[in-house]
Amino acid sequence: MTHRFAIRVYYEDTDMGGIVYHANYLKFIERARSAWVREMGIDQNVMRERDGMIFAVRRVEADYLGSAKFDDQLEVETRTTAVTGARLVMEQKVLRGEELLFQAVVTVVCLNDAGQPARLPANIRLILH
Repeated sequence: MTHRFAIRVYYEDTDMGGIVYHANYLKFIERARSAWVREMGIDQNVMRERDGMIFAVRRVEADYLGSAKFDDQLEVETRTTAVTGARLVMEQKVLRGEELLFQAVVTVVCLNDAGQPARLPANIRLILH
């Protein structure tokens, strides 16, 4: 299952050359992951308050392939590639139409309220499979 999330490039997203500043692609894919989790019915505030657990990015492998510019309409595609007891691996792509501008492999883990690694809750593993 692939989740799609629309992004409009604003002036604040660009650098002096008028192209999207490289770090903002990480913000774009973070927004898309947050929307994806919310749309699956996972309330991260409840997860933190009731279960004492949060998601944390453990690793990002990123490739910058093209340049987005001010006022471009982009789409972030998110797809799960692996779910284990302790981690979730996703492939995320940023596209302008059919043109692939950015892609990343993101590994997310679960941490308890002491900041220690924890197993992904069973209900979340079920949703993601």
